[in-house]
Amino acid sequence: MRMPADGTIARGYTPYPYGSKSLEEQAKAGIELKNPIDATPEILAEGKRRYEIYCISCHGELGDGNGHLFTSKMFPAKPRNLIDDYLKAKPDGEIFHVITRGSAAGLMGPHGGQIPAENRWKIVHYVRELANK
Repeated sequence: MRMPADGTIARGYTPYPYGSKSLEEQAKAGIELKNPIDATPEILAEGKRRYEIYCISCHGELGDGNGHLFTSKMFPAKPRNLIDDYLKAKPDGEIFHVITRGSAAGLMGPHGGQIPAENRWKIVHYVRELANK
């Protein structure tokens, strides 16, 4: 497992153009990134499945931040409530960016290396569905 040579990009890989740990970069991603996937029932079901794998332990089944890691006191800070008005007002690109790079506050780590971009967009759709229940 060698590191790639400096300045090279692997075939089939597109570098993510936004920096991390910056509210400015997060807002820029929110303006510039648009969800390329339509929210069909199949996409929402897959988004839910991915949410249950990657997000539920922190953000909870309802998306209210009361996941097992917080309620069991294994994580000291309550994760972001994904169904409140603050997050509802955020564009999809900002949510995608936070999943990709982590939160600017540093409480949520980056998941871009674990979750392919297509699945991150599916999770964004599912989070929107949770907020509208």
